[in-house]
Amino acid sequence: MSLSMHSLKPQKGSRRAAKRVGRGLSKGGTYSGRGSKGQRARAGGKSGLKLKGIRTMMLRIPKRRGFKSLKPKPQYVNVADIARSFPDGAKVAPKQLFKKGLIESPTAPVKLLGDGNVNIALTVSGCTVSEGAKAKIEKAGGSVLA
Repeated sequence: MSLSMHSLKPQKGSRRAAKRVGRGLSKGGTYSGRGSKGQRARAGGKSGLKLKGIRTMMLRIPKRRGFKSLKPKPQYVNVADIARSFPDGAKVAPKQLFKKGLIESPTAPVKLLGDGNVNIALTVSGCTVSEGAKAKIEKAGGSVLA
């Protein structure tokens, strides 16, 4: 016999016959492999299961709501720390503060706060300065550049 498309057959024992379910009480009868009762035993129940107990689960999950700004938060440095770390007449900028170890990053914004005393003249540039800090720096003979 010649080999052609219409004469092709699978090898003997390579294919199993489909299970005939729900055709009388013999093999695969009664519950037809679905078990007894319940949503999964019903017609159309297996695919579209409704999650009835989801409400309690949803109540347990914390709400992740609100707003988070993408603007970087400033690094805060007190005037007393600067007075302790810099000599008289020094220029204070984010790069110098980073070198001294007073801030974590030289690129993130820096804000000077007026906690403590200043007794040396400092020239501050590239930083945001609070009103109290600006008054203390200028009172000590320093200046704040925009």
